Amino acid sequence: MEVRRTAPVKLVVPDERRDDLHESARQFLYCANRAAEFCWDDDSYMSCITANSTARDALYPELREETDLTANLVQEAIRRAVQATKGCVERWKQGKRVSQPEFTSWSIVYDKRSATFYRNKVSLSTVNGRVECDFELPADSPTPYEQYVLSEEYEFRASTLQYDKTTDEFYFHITTRKYDDDESEVSADTGHQTVLGIDLGVNSLAVASTGTFWQGDDYDHWCREFEKRRGEMQRRSTQAAHNALLRLGKREEAWRKQYIHTVANEIVSEAVEHDCDVIVFEGLTDIRERLPQAKWHHVWAFRRLYEYVSYKAPEQGVSVEQVKSNYTSQRCSRTDCGFTNEANRHGEHFECQKCGYQVNADYNAAKNIGLRYARKQKHRLRSSPTSGGGDAPVDVRINGGTLNGESHQPVAGD
Repeated sequence: MEVRRTAPVKLVVPDERRDDLHESARQFLYCANRAAEFCWDDDSYMSCITANSTARDALYPELREETDLTANLVQEAIRRAVQATKGCVERWKQGKRVSQPEFTSWSIVYDKRSATFYRNKVSLSTVNGRVECDFELPADSPTPYEQYVLSEEYEFRASTLQYDKTTDEFYFHITTRKYDDDESEVSADTGHQTVLGIDLGVNSLAVASTGTFWQGDDYDHWCREFEKRRGEMQRRSTQAAHNALLRLGKREEAWRKQYIHTVANEIVSEAVEHDCDVIVFEGLTDIRERLPQAKWHHVWAFRRLYEYVSYKAPEQGVSVEQVKSNYTSQRCSRTDCGFTNEANRHGEHFECQKCGYQVNADYNAAKNIGLRYARKQKHRLRSSPTSGGGDAPVDVRINGGTLNGESHQPVAGD
């Protein structure tokens, strides 16, 4: 099982070399945008270039001539454009409105050849040779840098250098990876698996198939407070108010991230406590359209929550998956029923119009998300030529027991 970790580290950049990094970023974005222009076709997504080798072979020689970037930085810029194009093409296939990717934010992607690590500093390639930058690490130990970057268990992956205009500081977001040899991918001979389903809703940030709710009332309250304070500062229209607004924005962002980190930790703990092997989220594609009544900060929280759980859970031996959420809020989660109708749900209340089953609507959806993954796994195993019949059980952990996706087992609180 792959485990990834990102350690953001503040860099101490020599004053005389700061311009080299700024110029490197300008040329990096130039290469990325040139590559995006090459990959894109306004007429048909089938004509868009989504193969990195194709874009690299066509653009690399001329971009090397046009810029002062090293070979690895040019290749990373091309790769970034190709990946962005792939994402746009996928949305285009689904009928969504898309346009050519454009890169404007200050950033440079470094691989292990263009970034060389020492214990307390890093050497980075620029348009004017290499620059050595010391790390400014917090006093608390162990820091994420010490845990992951200096660890022999983790290997360095392509990472991103970013610049914060408000503080005039450079930050290196170092990505690392390791493989847990004790865990393996789900295969045809997989034994018993237990799943924790997670529903993302309007009234709650998240609901687990075990019946645990993360309401988010406190999150909503502080979002409103930050919004109120922003409005007060914007009305003043002074330089002091503008500076205070920038500081407030950074505090709000830090608070949001910490809040979602806490919820993510609790979801992972819920899975571990109930001996779950997999945490399954509803798919995040088009979640804004599917939940039009959700506040914008909830949509932001949903995506961050999935990201945080995705990199926290593998360290506990738990994998993270997504399934399509179609009709999970309208389907009866009793496996001996499964009746699906929009009349089943009334706000936060679910009542099956066929069997009469009544329960909280989000809890019902969370169970259905887990069941959908369980059925998907059973189908995959049965269709595998090496599965030996595909009878490996996949259970969904619920309040007081489990559902196995084949027959309903009445339990307390279900």
